[in-house]
Amino acid sequence: MNEILKKISSYNLFNYLLPGVLFVVIVSRITSYDLLVDDIVLGAFVYYFLGLVISRIGSLVVEPAFKWFKFVEFAPYESFIRAEKEDGKIAVLSEANNMYRTFVSLFGLILLACVWESVTQSVAWVQSAEAYLITVVMILLFALSYRKQTGYITNRISARKDDDHH
Repeated sequence: MNEILKKISSYNLFNYLLPGVLFVVIVSRITSYDLLVDDIVLGAFVYYFLGLVISRIGSLVVEPAFKWFKFVEFAPYESFIRAEKEDGKIAVLSEANNMYRTFVSLFGLILLACVWESVTQSVAWVQSAEAYLITVVMILLFALSYRKQTGYITNRISARKDDDHH
């Protein structure tokens, strides 16, 4: 377990594990959902996964919504890549930026958990279809995450090719 903990980066800790733990603790206290896991090793994996889900929702829902409402504006990705090579502080700032986005997602999902609990208690078909609905949402979430990540990889490769030609 100590070896695993040594390999967890600050990004993984603050963007996945911490939000997952906070989600479980807060939701378990304010709703009837008991998400706490007694086994510490299993709990760490469950909380990490929940944090990953929270982070992906931040990336796929919060970020585009904030862009659409012009709450944030991004530099072109190619400019980000070039600047990141020249200024090491940008990676640290980007990590913090992603953490804030994940926390917006975290608190939105806590609110959604409260609403979801009310809906499942009052709408019978939702309660009976809950596992199917969550599974479909997870498939969509990770399919869209895969597509977005593939786009980042492709853009980085293209930016690298552009650097090689200069």
